[in-house]
Parts: sequence; structure tokens; C-alpha cells
Amino acid sequence: MKTIGLIGGMSWESSAVYYRDLNLGAESREGGLTSAKIAMTSVNFAEVTALQEQEDWDSVAEILSTAGRAVEAAGADFLLLCTTTFHRVAEQVQESIDIPVLHLADVIAEACKAHRLESVALIGTTFAMSRTFFTDRIASHGLNVVVPDEADHEWLNTIIYEELVHGKVLDASRRKVVKLIEDLWDQGAGGVILGCTELELLVKQTDVEVPIFPGTTLHVKAALDAALS
Repeated sequence: MKTIGLIGGMSWESSAVYYRDLNLGAESREGGLTSAKIAMTSVNFAEVTALQEQEDWDSVAEILSTAGRAVEAAGADFLLLCTTTFHRVAEQVQESIDIPVLHLADVIAEACKAHRLESVALIGTTFAMSRTFFTDRIASHGLNVVVPDEADHEWLNTIIYEELVHGKVLDASRRKVVKLIEDLWDQGAGGVILGCTELELLVKQTDVEVPIFPGTTLHVKAALDAALS
């Protein structure tokens, strides 16, 4: 079994899901007392978020690159960033280490293509929806990627940052997000990407008829495929 490298802390709720699901997946696949081999470091979410808001991406890249080098030194064979938003500096992190970064956007794109989709919607943080660093990477796989109208960004961002990252999962928020997913389907999206780990705490495939693509779940599956190959 290869060792999976993780950079977490963005948020810790997200990182806990990655750690739990990687170990559950390893046990399910291999049986017995099997657990995943993981080398993990966790950054301060408040620090990197403040730098994001200042558009100081060089400093964010340095923090995550330092974390990546530490994970590599701990024996990781490849690296996952347990976040969507901070994939903004994934290329800089990759340049700073000698092990491959398993890029979340590539994993999601392959899953969408496996469902023979041509158009897919992304929901996530305001930053991920309003910038193109993540959607462009998905689109490079031949997919048309759309995001919700700007009027929907603020309330969705509030649910993520003021509720979900603190472990608050509210039915009222679930209903609002489900309605948004259904609206995107009506507008022509063949599926909807949950482009933020915390959204997977709120919405499940059983909540909607629209095909959804939970980024973290797909990322974990790809990591286990790589680790156990």
C-alpha cells in the first residue's frame, strides 16, 4: 500500500471527512484491520483565509508548499489538498515537491466524463464560483462548466462559512441548496458538482434526482485507487 499525503485544515471539518473516509475505504476494500497509510499535516484555516482575502497568493502558496514538503518528507507517495478553494495554488505546490499532486478538478472531470456529461454545474464557495482557476481545469477535459448566478453566491458562501465549517447542518439550508441544484438542472446542467467538502455534509444523492458529483468522495476514491494499485 502506498502512503497518501494530505494537507488539511481548510477546514478541519473537511479534513476529518477525508481521514475518516480514506480509512473506511481501505478497510472496506482490504478487510480485517486494514487502515490507510496516511501522512498528514494541517494548516491554520484562519491564517490562509485571511491571506486569500488579501489576494496574497504567494504567501498561501508558500504555506501550502512548506506543508507539502513536510508530507513528502514523512513518506507520502502522492499528495491531496483537502480543499477546493486553495487549489488556486495547486500548481505552485506541485512545483515545490517531487511527488504528484492528485488534483481534485481532474478527478471530478473524469467522473463527469464517465457519466457522458457534456455540461455540469459547480457550487461551492464564492471564491471557487467567481474565479476560473477550478472551472477552467475541469473545462480543459472537454466539459462545459457553469456556476450559479452571482445573486446566489453570498447566501451559499454564508451557509458554508457560518454553518458547515462549524459542524452546523440545518434543514432549512439543505432545502435552499437542493432548490438551487434543481434550478441548475432546469437550466440545462447534466449534473452538479459539490465543489466544497462541507457541502457533502449537507446534501446527499438521496436528496435530489439530479446527478451530483461530491468532490471529496470522488477524491478519496481516486486516492484509494492509487494507493492500492
